[in-house]
Amino acid sequence: MQSTLAKHFREFWRILGRFHRLLAVGLICVLLGACSAARPPLELAPPGDIVQKAILLQLELAQQRLAEQLDTPQPRPKIGSISVKQLDPLYTDSLATYHLQGTYNLRLQLPHQEISQSNPFDIFLQRQIEGKSWRLLREENQGENQQSQWFSYLVP
Repeated sequence: MQSTLAKHFREFWRILGRFHRLLAVGLICVLLGACSAARPPLELAPPGDIVQKAILLQLELAQQRLAEQLDTPQPRPKIGSISVKQLDPLYTDSLATYHLQGTYNLRLQLPHQEISQSNPFDIFLQRQIEGKSWRLLREENQGENQQSQWFSYLVP
C-alpha cells in the first residue's frame, strides 16, 4: 500500500511539474505579446511636405536661440533633397507618432556668402487626433542639473 501511495504521489508531482512548465510557457507568451504593442500604420506616416516643414521648424527653433545669444539677425534656411533613412512608428500619449531619421541639404544665404551642405536629421512627428495637423516633438534640456523635457510645436 505504501509503495502504491508513493507511486501516485510521484505521478502527481510529475503532472504538476508539467502543468507548471505549461503555465510558465503560456505566461511568457502572454507577456511577449503585451511587449509588442500595436504600432501605427505606415500608411499614416507624415508626407514629404510635413517632414520638410518640421525640419525647417526645428532649424528655426535652434537658430532663434543662437541668434538671440549672438544678437544677430536670423538667416533664412532653405532645405531640399530630403532622404528618410529610417521610419519607426510608435504611440505617444495614445497618438500616432513617427520617429524619422535621415539627411537633407541645407542652403543658408549669409550677408557675404551662401552655404550649402548635407545634414542629418532626427525628428519625432505626432499626428493629431483629427488627422489634419502634425506636431514636432522635441526633447530639450532645461539646465545643467535639470532633466530634459519634451515640448510640442505645431508644424505650420
